[in-house]
Amino acid sequence: MAQAAPTPSPIEEVDMGSDSNTVRATIVQASTVFYDTHATLDKAEKFIAEASAYGSQLVVFPEAFIGGYPRGSSFGVMIGSRSDKGKEDFRKYHASAIDVPGPEVDRLAAMAGKYKVYLVMGIIERAGYTLYCTILFFDDHGRYLGKHRKLMPTALERVIWGFGDGSTIPVYETPIGKIGALICWENKMPLLRTALYGKGIEIYCAPTADARDVWQASMTHIALEGGCFVLSANQFCRRKDYPSPPDYFFGVDDDLALDAVVCAGGSVIISPSGAVLAGPNYEGEALISADLDLGEIVKAKFDFDVVGHYSRPEVLSLSVKDHQLNPVTFSSETNKTESSEKSR
Repeated sequence: MAQAAPTPSPIEEVDMGSDSNTVRATIVQASTVFYDTHATLDKAEKFIAEASAYGSQLVVFPEAFIGGYPRGSSFGVMIGSRSDKGKEDFRKYHASAIDVPGPEVDRLAAMAGKYKVYLVMGIIERAGYTLYCTILFFDDHGRYLGKHRKLMPTALERVIWGFGDGSTIPVYETPIGKIGALICWENKMPLLRTALYGKGIEIYCAPTADARDVWQASMTHIALEGGCFVLSANQFCRRKDYPSPPDYFFGVDDDLALDAVVCAGGSVIISPSGAVLAGPNYEGEALISADLDLGEIVKAKFDFDVVGHYSRPEVLSLSVKDHQLNPVTFSSETNKTESSEKSR
């Protein structure tokens, strides 16, 4: 059921009642202001305020909303060479990313607290000179909870983004449910999904850059497999949302019209039974909302509990290496840690 929003951005909404076990969730489907992190944060706050005014308790943003998804860019990479233009493109992209922790994270935390929402935000994280595609989590008191770094970037993403490790695959237990996230095609990795199921995820966020129709099948499958709500947030972008040539090119010959759609969205909310509660939206920037009846999770698990009564751990099991992996460690730091623990 569609309902007009009281503000300019359209809202798709499904009302499942006012039971205390119901959570109102909103996906923000919108474009980054590319190469302008401050303006993107301003835009994020506008949408968060609008969702909060609508009564949303959880707000989910797309992959790489802060920092931008560099769709169509090659960064001048060919096997055996990288162009000077591509290196300059990466410098600008690096400058648009944010440090975690950092002032932009503080601002996002303040937004979550001001508007009293749980916030799931896709960012490009800058860790020294390496970038990561990352999801940040905040609670409704304005506290930063932690992050998930994309474990497996896709295709050319591997040239510009580092790889996450098992230390950032969190599921947060909150008063509105157990919340976690995987990013884009990570969601196609069965073992990674199972790690989230093993942590009891109930509200499964799937920020993405995939607007194809087949993505909807994956989201429905995950909802059924995990017995959880799935919230997939994507950007809706036109060519004019990115800088003009020569600052930014889509492919070798960028002859796209300014109004050409380069990412069609498709954001969607799906119930544990596989029912589509809101979306998919392919029309433009929007808030996409639904009320999540957490009691539906119990009903779905009665049918199929992938890490419970429908598992066979004596035959099939998963071991997750969830410790942080560092390329350099120093024995003096290890000795200091051991001495500190002995003195306790």
